[in-house]
Amino acid sequence: MPDPAPARRTERGIETLLVTGPSGAGRSTTINALEDIGFEVIDNLPLSLLPTLLDRKTAVPLALVLDVRNRDFSVDALIGAIDRLTTDRGDAGQVLYLDASDDILQRRYSETRRNHPMAPAGPPLAGITAEKRLLGPIRARADLLIDTTTLSPHELRAEIEHHFAPNDGKVLGVSVHSFSYKRGLPRGLDMVLDCRFLRNPHWDPVLRPLDGRDPGVGVYIDADPRAQPFFDRVNSLVELLLPAHKDEGRAHLAIGFGCTGGQHRSVVMAERLAASLAKTGWPVSIRHRELERRAHVDAGANQGP
Repeated sequence: MPDPAPARRTERGIETLLVTGPSGAGRSTTINALEDIGFEVIDNLPLSLLPTLLDRKTAVPLALVLDVRNRDFSVDALIGAIDRLTTDRGDAGQVLYLDASDDILQRRYSETRRNHPMAPAGPPLAGITAEKRLLGPIRARADLLIDTTTLSPHELRAEIEHHFAPNDGKVLGVSVHSFSYKRGLPRGLDMVLDCRFLRNPHWDPVLRPLDGRDPGVGVYIDADPRAQPFFDRVNSLVELLLPAHKDEGRAHLAIGFGCTGGQHRSVVMAERLAASLAKTGWPVSIRHRELERRAHVDAGANQGP
């Protein structure tokens, strides 16, 4: 009997993809797009079956869609599955989280006249709020976050193809990340740059509660004579490397900036590099891991018990 065919990987090397997010954020469109680019998709999977499927070897990439509709859904069980996926598959196993603003999710439910699974007898907003709060720890663990608030189904499909379709000569896409070294490197980065040598706004009481998107933080960091030469050299290096990676058939490149807390220096550099690349025509997305986590914690505190 011949050996099974090796798993066909996307350009990013994905063998197993966990897909989750709040109801109404675009899972149906994502499922269709993943199926069309060659994934075997299993929707509404009971978590009790997840360990068996994670052990399964297939000839095509596998996408497992998980959400609160599952009767045995558990955040702890899903986090355990993510930990197992990370250990067993490394970067070949990733988590995709689809999200959207509360207003847009509420409007989508109104348009479809469907009941929210977490508030079947109540207003959709109550279910949306409860579901987002429940899924917060999963959102924070996601390798890729796609916010569908402003995306049409066609644009969401294009995003999925951009990240997961085998390369077919399309333009190389770039994602720029900021993160805290205290919490470890985000998975899937191709290039990592350490900003911890730069002047740290954390020691200024006025700037400490702000983040790198605030102009005052950037001004403070620019007072370090090493800041501008560092950015200029990084920007020149990336501009040199991107065409080379595109010529090699790459579809995506992930670049990360790290600092101690992931709030100031890395955010400033990530924002500047993303803006520079976008200005020169590269498709670029940006993600600030620690700011997203802090926003989730603050939202939970504001909601109360």
